[in-house]
Amino acid sequence: MSQVKQDDKVKVHYTGKLGNGEVFDTSEGREPLEFQMGRGQLIPGFENGVMNMTLNEKKTVVIPCAEAYGEPREELIQEVPNDKLPQDMKPEIGMGLTSTMPDGSEIQLRVSEVRESSIVVDGNHPLAGQDLTFEIEVVGIN
Repeated sequence: MSQVKQDDKVKVHYTGKLGNGEVFDTSEGREPLEFQMGRGQLIPGFENGVMNMTLNEKKTVVIPCAEAYGEPREELIQEVPNDKLPQDMKPEIGMGLTSTMPDGSEIQLRVSEVRESSIVVDGNHPLAGQDLTFEIEVVGIN
């Protein structure tokens, strides 16, 4: 029977859960997730969990935060004065923002706090600092 190995193109159905059991993402009702092993397209713990699985195999993988999105980094949390925001912006906690860096690259930010004269933005991935559990089923190996 075929097993997932390095460089294989793999299709999986998955459900991702937080430590409290809350589902944060799933392929249920959608096309399976397709990716190539060893290309860094997914978090390391997910790829490690899929490695050596066989076609139609199902398993549950617990991924510690170090193999997922890492620990939150303080340097990615910054305060932005209101006068640096677009005038028509009404910031709300959880709002997503995009910031353009001096080199032209863009980073995704989330508003984590709204203060009287500023907002606090967080550039950490929303799942940073969390252990994740995935229920995975391999539905294709090429």
